[in-house]
Amino acid sequence: MSNSLMKIEKVKAYYMLKDRYVKAVDNISFEINENEVIGVVGESGCGKSTLSNVLMMNIIKPLALIDGKILFKTNGSYKEISSLSREEVRKDFWGKKMALIPQAAMNALMPTIKIEKYVEHLADAHNIPKDKFLKKAKERFEKVDLDPKWLKRFPFELSGGMKQRAVIAIATLLDPDLLIADEPTSALDVVNQKMFLKILMEMKKQGIVKSIIFVTHDIATIRQIADRMLVMYAGKIMEISPIDKIVEKPLNPYTQGLLNSVLTPEPEIKKRGITTIPGAPPNLIDPPKGCRFHPRCPHAMDICKEKEPELKEVEPGRKVACFLYSEERS
Repeated sequence: MSNSLMKIEKVKAYYMLKDRYVKAVDNISFEINENEVIGVVGESGCGKSTLSNVLMMNIIKPLALIDGKILFKTNGSYKEISSLSREEVRKDFWGKKMALIPQAAMNALMPTIKIEKYVEHLADAHNIPKDKFLKKAKERFEKVDLDPKWLKRFPFELSGGMKQRAVIAIATLLDPDLLIADEPTSALDVVNQKMFLKILMEMKKQGIVKSIIFVTHDIATIRQIADRMLVMYAGKIMEISPIDKIVEKPLNPYTQGLLNSVLTPEPEIKKRGITTIPGAPPNLIDPPKGCRFHPRCPHAMDICKEKEPELKEVEPGRKVACFLYSEERS
């Protein structure tokens, strides 16, 4: 049996407009292993948040799953959740098998509902006695460094960092195998960011969650917690690699540009300073032909303008979509 918790195979998810569509996630394939943290990075609008919703099968119009399969390991075998309705996935997988901390999660809590009501609603949805579940919620609040008394408070009574910790406590009450965190630290100050990351990794260490997808534009954060990095650009995976390898030697020119735009402690980085990627990401309604990064790429060749590079393994555990590493370049 594979140690993959989830398999994503040639998935296409587009936003359907009146007479056209936005190719937000376009023919991507990768696997999420058990007991690992994958960091998903890329510029704004590259499809990271759409990917989060697709992995959860939280697909609501105008978003539509056009093609591909999503397989999730449950009870020792793989279930094709992409063949199920959103309601079926919500009932059988959300909370129990996978959970999502959405973008701006701290604002997802309705200010007029006490936090314990969210716990009670979750208990009702999964036919769990409320008193038993509230007891577990109190214990989980203590794990995220929150006094259980805050369960009886309204969200507006909590600070931003406290609300974020309350959200992760509630999202993980059923100990999901996979936790997807979409930009969970973007609205937090540095102190609360560090506290959140510490809590997240402690939950993984204790087995509360098995695997984590951490979606962010903050490469410095990913370097602290991830085992692998997945780099997205214009709805495509450009590179996926162990974190130490990709930091030491990024292969795709886009990955190189991303890493060069972040100031980090290494002496060579400090000496070089930061650089930017010229231009802007393409319109995903009408993306460029060939490699979608070629209009901004300093190494673009003729083939890059005509043909789309496949994501191929070029070193053990390292995959890249770039003709610089293909025999076709000639």
